Amino acid sequence: MQIILGIIYHFIGGAASGSFYVPYNKVKGWHWESFWIIGGLFSWLIVPPIAAWLTIPHFGTIISNTPASTFGWTYFWGVLWGIGGLMYGLGMRYLGMSLGNSVLLGFTSAFGALAPSIYYNFHPSEGKVTFTDLISNHWGQIVLLGVILCLLGIFICGRAGVLKERELPEEKKKESVKEFNLVKGLIVCIISGILSACFNYGIEAGSKMAEVANDAWKAANPGESGNFLYRNNVIYIVLLWGGLTTNFIWCMYLNIRNKSFGDYVDKKTPLFRNYLFCAVAGTLWFLQFFFYGMGESKLGNGASSWILHMSFIILVANLWGFALKEWKGVSSKTRTTIIIGIITIIVSVLLVGYGNALHQ
Repeated sequence: MQIILGIIYHFIGGAASGSFYVPYNKVKGWHWESFWIIGGLFSWLIVPPIAAWLTIPHFGTIISNTPASTFGWTYFWGVLWGIGGLMYGLGMRYLGMSLGNSVLLGFTSAFGALAPSIYYNFHPSEGKVTFTDLISNHWGQIVLLGVILCLLGIFICGRAGVLKERELPEEKKKESVKEFNLVKGLIVCIISGILSACFNYGIEAGSKMAEVANDAWKAANPGESGNFLYRNNVIYIVLLWGGLTTNFIWCMYLNIRNKSFGDYVDKKTPLFRNYLFCAVAGTLWFLQFFFYGMGESKLGNGASSWILHMSFIILVANLWGFALKEWKGVSSKTRTTIIIGIITIIVSVLLVGYGNALHQ
């Protein structure tokens, strides 16, 4: 039952993340940097402490009592993840939701799935799986096979993008993705995918904060078994401060360069609607990790949780991509190629999940 609940929570989180960029498409008359940072303020600054306040008593005390090294490393990984998150937005601009998410999140899935085990190879901790464990055990080898298959799926999705680039004239490519650019998009998505995996490093680095929240919950609920469902919410506050730092600096730079500060008060645009859609997008974005934390409390923060979560995002984002007609006008061969790539990534998830089930 715990595993089923974990899968459900990850699916809800994946659906939230796979859908969050859609409201941004409804923002009218603003530059990209303007709507990205307004949405980001909800994602990284406003909603996380509200979620922690609703779910974790005295979360501020937990953060203030956190050792400086734990706080620093959590924030540091957040900064690196923030660069990846920033480039995520650029990837969606250049490739669209379907191809962009498949390439970007495929890399994030592979690197993020291995991140905890690599981390614990250098920082041993009782009960934690190391990369050596993955290599030397049958279940671990299945997990690694799933990760390799995930990378193959990314390659196939990239191949579909190349075919789309060759087949469609420029005006057709930009009907659904206005700034379509395959080369820029692939470079941005690969870098973003690798750096976005730093979020999982950040969760590991901040695990002591979650443990304090978990211990306090168990002390207040002695009859409960398992882990505290919302324990990661205290980590997210510090981790997302790092992401906010990176994105805020870059968006302010773009506001200056593009002279787009006027967007925020431009009465020629639908200001209320723009702020509303940015708030919805930002809140949806945060909900992915709110539910990730719930799923992780049931499955553990290993390869299964991370790649399961990411693959649900890829699935939902691609459904949106097809709904928004990003593959309209391509040949059946190209459409089949992207579908095979998506299926390959999803099968990789099943392999990773099966390997972890054998371990448990």
